[in-house]
Amino acid sequence: MTVTNRLAILCGGGPAPGLNSVIGAATIRAALDGIEVLGIPNGFQDLMRGELGHVRQLTIEEVSRIHFSGGSIIGISRANPTKDPRLLETTTSSLEELGVDKLITIGGDDTAFSAMKLAEHSHGRLRVAHVPKTIDNDLDLPHGIATFGYQTARHYGVEIVKNLMTDARTTGKWFLILTMGRTAGHLALGIGKAAGATLTIIPEEFDRSSLRLDHLVDILAGAVIKRAATGHLDGTAVLAEGLIERLDPHDLESFDSIERDEHGHLRLAEINLGEILRVRLRRRLAEFNLTPSLVVKDIGYELRCADPIPFDLEYTRDLGYCAAKFLLEGGSNAMVTIQNGHFVPISFAQMLDPETGRTRVRLVDIDSEQYKIARRYMVRLRRDDFTDEIALARLAAVAGCDPATFRERFAYLVENEAPPLSLPLV
Repeated sequence: MTVTNRLAILCGGGPAPGLNSVIGAATIRAALDGIEVLGIPNGFQDLMRGELGHVRQLTIEEVSRIHFSGGSIIGISRANPTKDPRLLETTTSSLEELGVDKLITIGGDDTAFSAMKLAEHSHGRLRVAHVPKTIDNDLDLPHGIATFGYQTARHYGVEIVKNLMTDARTTGKWFLILTMGRTAGHLALGIGKAAGATLTIIPEEFDRSSLRLDHLVDILAGAVIKRAATGHLDGTAVLAEGLIERLDPHDLESFDSIERDEHGHLRLAEINLGEILRVRLRRRLAEFNLTPSLVVKDIGYELRCADPIPFDLEYTRDLGYCAAKFLLEGGSNAMVTIQNGHFVPISFAQMLDPETGRTRVRLVDIDSEQYKIARRYMVRLRRDDFTDEIALARLAAVAGCDPATFRERFAYLVENEAPPLSLPLV
């Protein structure tokens, strides 16, 4: 007879600091209640194939100290069981064969969607709880609540950018720094603002499929010119990789053939946006007889498996504990969140965007004071650069042209600039 009353844990998507901490906390909580815990290797991948030979039992002894370490002791993958009803059926059957009636999935929006569909497909035979994870911080949690892994990734990202800023100042270079962030610019903005990078550019600034590469290049060229006008030939520009998904389709065609992952997303890491921008920016600046040294640096893989900082250590232990306890007490079909120190389950139904039928994505609110303050500290062309005749003359002098020509060339960049920041008074 097949043993039931088992809890399984799997990780989907890309790595994030704190995965092992969730696994450890959930395992300990369930094991203390006498529940056998299974670690499912490689996300949904083996379950979809009916390959169960590598499933392993997790014990308190094995997981009691793994929370300090990055990565995942049970691996991870982007395998997608929702692509085909047969894959979903095989996944459900595999879990039943293992005697699993409780499942914790740890991942981002795609894994959350797979978890929801798996729960639906099981018709109540499988209770599912999802723990939100992504360094992109783009799951639709309440404002101010980070997805786990984001704070650690930002912390180490700031350290990297800080060192690049020192290198830039020392050697007179400009660094074009690409960060992860498929749809949203939270990670890029969080790193750039905290480090005090020269400027940060995120997808939310542009309408979908409307961004031209030349526009992006002009923003960077304007920043180089404006910083040079203050006597500085160095700088650091932080750019979110998700800018690619905002590009006009005609510009996307300029890239080599672009592959998509199991969930239909562009494989952004395989698109060399930084190098394309470097070449085009060098060409654009040469039009103004400016020849700064431009260096591209991608950061992302360095952040995903970092050891979690104390914030994420504590946060993920709470999430893992609550995920296990929620399932043990009969809960299901929900994402696990901690809000103001309290456990709050968010039902899978609440996570869906009615327009797309997919899980909602949280974007940077570019109308918030938080974003507007970040913009105010950036060195990039602003509306007042074109209304202040002295400032305009200084910029034009660096570009080797007259003010009218400079205005004609770059003024379009500030046409949609938000009004000056105004804070409410008591």
